Amino acid sequence: MDYSFEPPHSDKLYVQAQQPFNAEPPVASLVEFAYTPEELVYCRNHGPVREFVEDEYTIAIKGVAIEKEISISVPELKSSFPKARVVAALQLDGFNGVIANAMWGGVRLRDVLDHVGVHANDSLLHVCFASFATLCQDDEYYGASIPLEKALNLEDDVLLAYEMNDEPLSAEHGGPLRVVVPGYLGARWVKWLDTITISLEESPNYYQQRDYKILPPEIETKDQARSIWSKYASMTALPLNSVIASSFKVSPSKLRVKGYAIPGECGNIAAVEISADNGITWHPSQIIYQEGKWSWTIWEAEIHVTGSSGEICCRAKDTAGNVQPKEGISKWNMRGVAFSGWGRIQW
Repeated sequence: MDYSFEPPHSDKLYVQAQQPFNAEPPVASLVEFAYTPEELVYCRNHGPVREFVEDEYTIAIKGVAIEKEISISVPELKSSFPKARVVAALQLDGFNGVIANAMWGGVRLRDVLDHVGVHANDSLLHVCFASFATLCQDDEYYGASIPLEKALNLEDDVLLAYEMNDEPLSAEHGGPLRVVVPGYLGARWVKWLDTITISLEESPNYYQQRDYKILPPEIETKDQARSIWSKYASMTALPLNSVIASSFKVSPSKLRVKGYAIPGECGNIAAVEISADNGITWHPSQIIYQEGKWSWTIWEAEIHVTGSSGEICCRAKDTAGNVQPKEGISKWNMRGVAFSGWGRIQW
């Protein structure tokens, strides 16, 4: 196999690692766009990026509750099923900057599963996604899964995507075909998808069972974690969160701040508030972008400040009345994932 493909190294991304290629944009640049431009979409990989010929790329669909196992090419997917689009934020696991908001285009997973005879909305079954197409750091392949009922629910908008922002999905972002699971963390959005399996169990893959989980604060090493991984659920939706992306003085006593917020499981963003006194008093912001229930929310505000420096905080509220907590769902965990405490920035 040829793994010589080099992802484009945009000068707008901070490269964290060359092999596997991992890079992210400065968070301040992200909130200047409703849809994240290709050059600002973060890259996270657990193996080398490969470039594939779309016309030759196929996925296998198999497992329990399937009337006919098939192998279907990407061109056949495009010609056999209606195209669907959804605007959704892709976020890795809760870290600032590792987020992108895009219009995803592809076919609905529920349509493909219906085609192979999966009709029963069985809450005990899982849809396992796998990519054997490229090498992987911690397992023989990259894999993840979601409940079958989510895959079949029309309102959950799960796609097999081949486009991002109306352009063909590039190799570094999972092209020619990736999973899009709106509302779930990016670890479930498997890139270079080549196998779908309906299973009685979650994916056994390392990245479903041993990586993206929130462990208690007393667990500080991988050796300690090995004995308890199975006791904790795999992460799905990330918590309600907001981030301050930029700030600058518009006058000696007034600061303009801008940022983004993402919803949790209980409803879209209703408001974002900011504070210059560590939460003693809160001030409203203006929501300047929000599209559907899966997108991020971009907000901005001006606030009175005193002195030559200080700190601004932000917190989000959702339509169900939930408020982003000061310390987040967990003050600390071994992986640092799903942190959702108030957004903060020094000025």
